[in-house]
Amino acid sequence: MQSLISVKNLEKVYYGEGAETYALRGVSIEIKQGEFVAIMGPSGSGKSTLLHMLGFLDRHTNGEYIFGGKKSDSFDEDEIAHLRNKKLGFVFQAFNLLNKTSVLDNVKLPLVYSDVPENQWNDLAKKAIEAVGLGHRMYHESQQLSVGEKQRVSIARALINDPDVIFADEPTGNLDSKSGGQIMDIIKRLHYKGKTIILITHETYTAEYAERIITIRDGKVESDRLVKNVHKTGEFKK
Repeated sequence: MQSLISVKNLEKVYYGEGAETYALRGVSIEIKQGEFVAIMGPSGSGKSTLLHMLGFLDRHTNGEYIFGGKKSDSFDEDEIAHLRNKKLGFVFQAFNLLNKTSVLDNVKLPLVYSDVPENQWNDLAKKAIEAVGLGHRMYHESQQLSVGEKQRVSIARALINDPDVIFADEPTGNLDSKSGGQIMDIIKRLHYKGKTIILITHETYTAEYAERIITIRDGKVESDRLVKNVHKTGEFKK
């Protein structure tokens, strides 16, 4: 597999009231295209900060980040916006759905900022919604959905532009074990279809859906290991 992400001695420092707070302390990792990687660690370990750096949601302080063979420092704001809209998909614990808005319209939202013709939006959104098993809820408003269904909508929205990489930050954090398993099955299937998955979690059970687990502690890589996958997903359409 070709290298997609290369991070060398990455640091993130927050400055405030004359003090320096290190969120990342010299992190070095490489992620290949098509990998499913889980980044684990306790609260405050720096794992979500690392995701923000990798997803171009924030800038690192020191070190080097290479994405797709290009240094992140050389991307201008327009290129970063294009990356986040076309190449990267994000799934967050908080869902970030619009209330009193249908599932269909929530999923279509990223297309407003794309170059996709408006007459194609509905078809693309419907395809993404069907992919997460919510076709029967397409015209329901988001506040009418269960917590697990809301997370499925956020995954459909992340898929709408067919991104190469999906970043999932604690996607099961608000869910019961059954709903969490269903969400992880969806994410695993996306990996089977060729997506690069970068999962942030503090749950060992969730991390074991991945092929590889990177453990972060106190802003440093504590371990980086391959794992034997113990979770099997059901049949799905490719």
